[in-house]
Parts: sequence; structure tokens; C-alpha cells
Amino acid sequence: MTEAEQELIKELRRQNPKAQWLTLQRYGKGIFAQVARLVPAKEDAEEVYQDVFVKAFTNIEQYDEARSSLRTWLSRIAYNAAVDWLRHKRQPVVYFEDREGKADSLSDQEVDDTLGHPNDETVQLIRAALKHLPPEEQAIITMFYYEEMSLKEIAYVTESIPTTIASKLSRTRKKLCRIIKMLQS
Repeated sequence: MTEAEQELIKELRRQNPKAQWLTLQRYGKGIFAQVARLVPAKEDAEEVYQDVFVKAFTNIEQYDEARSSLRTWLSRIAYNAAVDWLRHKRQPVVYFEDREGKADSLSDQEVDDTLGHPNDETVQLIRAALKHLPPEEQAIITMFYYEEMSLKEIAYVTESIPTTIASKLSRTRKKLCRIIKMLQS
């Protein structure tokens, strides 16, 4: 952690408004993008986004720089806020369930061919397919691909362990590939 980041955290703990403004400037855009990928309506995403920073500034004393970066800690708060919102305020949605296990039978090569080097059409299909996944699976995919978080960072955000995240990511990628194939047919 740089000296500037240490100073920022120190000032955040003092509830310094300038430090809060700087935090919003530095991390706000990424955190909003993370929330907006999970919370569909812009107004709702804005509400969740505001809640994230209110929680962060109110609970800054709980931040432990030995466990994560400030960005990852904020992502954890954003993940929990977005998933909570999805669970409690969103209308029920029917998610894709692979009862026949067809997604598991897909090879890693087949998944990589579909998701590995997406063109514009594939990106649109991925976005459409993501809506058919439960919030936790959507979050893992978006953190890994859009936020480019490591398995360790995702594990911290989701309060899990990296090997579990690796397994979930593998299964979710296969499920996403299966949904894309269904959308194409």
C-alpha cells in the first residue's frame, strides 16, 4: 500500500469530507459499474451505490488493510449490497437450471471457444445469458471478467475460498455457455 493510500484511509477514519470525496472520485465509477451489472434499473443501481459508500464511510474502522485493498473492500460491500437488493426487492425471476447436467458435459475447450475471445455478437449474447443466472453467479462472472479480479479477491468479496470460487467459476462458465447455445438456437 502506498503512502498516499495510507493517508487516505487515515483521513477516512477521521470522517474527513475531502477524503470521502477523493474516495468517490477514485473508486466510484468502478463500484457503480459493478453494482449496475447486477441491479438492472439505473435508479435502483444508484440507490445501492449510495448505500455502498454510506456503509463504507460509516464502517471504515472495520477495514483491515492487511486483508485486502481498499478497492476490494469496497467491492465486497458493493457485492453484498447488490445481492441483498436482488434478494429482497427484485421481482422473482426464473433462472436457468441445468437439470440434465448438459452444461457439465461441455468441455473446457468448448467453453473457451464460446467465451474466450468474444466478438460484438458474443458479448451481446453473454449479457443476455447473464440475466438467466442467479445473482451470486452473475457476480462471480462479472468480478472475474469485467472487474478482472483474481480468485483470491473474489473469494474475499464473497467470503469464500479461492478453490471454491474456481469451482463455481468453472461450473458457471459452462452454464453460461449452455445458455448462450440455447439463445442461439
